[in-house]
Amino acid sequence: MKIVPVPCLEDNYSYLIIDESSKEAAVVDPVEPQKVLQAAYEYGVHLKLVLTTHHHWDHAGGNEKIKQLVPGIEVYGGSVDNVKGCTHPLQNGDKLSLGSDLAVLALHTPCHTRGHISYYVTGKEEDVPAVFTGDTLFVAGCGKFFEGTAEQMYQSLCVTLASLPKPTRVYCGHEYTVKNLQFALTVEPDNVRVGQKLSWAQHQRQAGLPTIPSTIDEEMETNPFMRVDLPELQERVGCQSAIDALQEIRRQKDNWRG
Repeated sequence: MKIVPVPCLEDNYSYLIIDESSKEAAVVDPVEPQKVLQAAYEYGVHLKLVLTTHHHWDHAGGNEKIKQLVPGIEVYGGSVDNVKGCTHPLQNGDKLSLGSDLAVLALHTPCHTRGHISYYVTGKEEDVPAVFTGDTLFVAGCGKFFEGTAEQMYQSLCVTLASLPKPTRVYCGHEYTVKNLQFALTVEPDNVRVGQKLSWAQHQRQAGLPTIPSTIDEEMETNPFMRVDLPELQERVGCQSAIDALQEIRRQKDNWRG
């Protein structure tokens, strides 16, 4: 399994997921189809699938165009998310295959949108699994609660995604890492891992390099939204439960200007 980030727009990522045996590929959120096709050409792969995380234009806005450019391409998206250009609506737990070695599992991770899907991809035994989390889980952050509740985001982050194997690589929809870690330090100023990762992320960005992927393990250690089960974090934000803490941290982040 090979994963190629394709920077798009100002701070978006599309991703090529390549099955190296067959040279077949899927693309996650191809908002700028020409860039994606150029990357596919450079890696010598044949695009078969579009995996759309959610209906927002900066993720699904390239679907109709890529269908014109790649006749017969299959476009997947959440069944309740009304994704542009969708040919194959997905439910939680649906499975797809790519090439000879890759399996894709659709995980319903609602809140940012009602039908948001994250895609969990596994390959050969030696391949580290990957999850493509769109705007549900960012490195050290999470998406705004546009269409859902703190209960739903808790389920999406702290139950569904947190239950994936710890080494799973996390590929999210935007390059928000530096700001997210700066905010995370306001929630947990004594979290040494957050400070270390912020320093690393700043160096990456100064060098023009991405801060993805993260891992589920790293997110459990540095992402305040995935740490709300910890009593000390709940106490720090003045809450008595994980869901209340999640709601409060999101409120703080929405009002935070950095």
